[in-house]
Amino acid sequence: MEKRETTLIAQDTLQFEELVTAQHSATVSDTRLREDGFAMTDIEKIHIIAGHFREIMSTLGLDLTEDSLKGTPDRVARMYVKEIFSGLSPLNKPEISLSDNRYQYKQMLVEKNIALCSCCEHHFLPIMGKVHVAYISSGNVITSSNLQQIIQYYARRPQVQGRLTIQIADKLKSVLNTEDVAVVIDAVNLCASLRGFNDRNNTTFTTEYGGAFLSAERKREFLSYIA
Repeated sequence: MEKRETTLIAQDTLQFEELVTAQHSATVSDTRLREDGFAMTDIEKIHIIAGHFREIMSTLGLDLTEDSLKGTPDRVARMYVKEIFSGLSPLNKPEISLSDNRYQYKQMLVEKNIALCSCCEHHFLPIMGKVHVAYISSGNVITSSNLQQIIQYYARRPQVQGRLTIQIADKLKSVLNTEDVAVVIDAVNLCASLRGFNDRNNTTFTTEYGGAFLSAERKREFLSYIA
């Protein structure tokens, strides 16, 4: 292993020792990680995943000496660890900053059509759609960019759409210190449209309501905004 990679592994290990113990149970325990899920650094995981994916491609009969294929195992491994499954690591937990609700806005605040791309844990195929969020401020408001960071953090791990909906809602309740939160996800699960019955028109709609949004009136109001 190159000296530079050895140094990076040492740095990653130190970060994990400082952060994982404090953040693991609060951020990723619901994704059913093993207790030793953080024993390896990102660099070590990339090396191992690339080797396994190389075997998968070879087993499928692909010629890994082909120019367009020979770098694929490494590309896939880096994509898994650094991008589409980066939400598994508490090191990537976003730092959320709130703004004071100085105008004392007391009505529903809605953020709609937030782009979602996650990955189904059953077949490792994309879940693609939109997230709609509403809340009633108890004193603070969250910026659109911070809201998107929360959604992406939980989306970037193997997921089930219903669980993802609950995770986003629970995080917002905690951050905003209010139960008055609603989350709706409307998405296409490609495990249904690309395999099995190949249903290209099917979408999945999941919801999570808390506090004031448990009332039929508030629920109807929110749904009318995102219809």
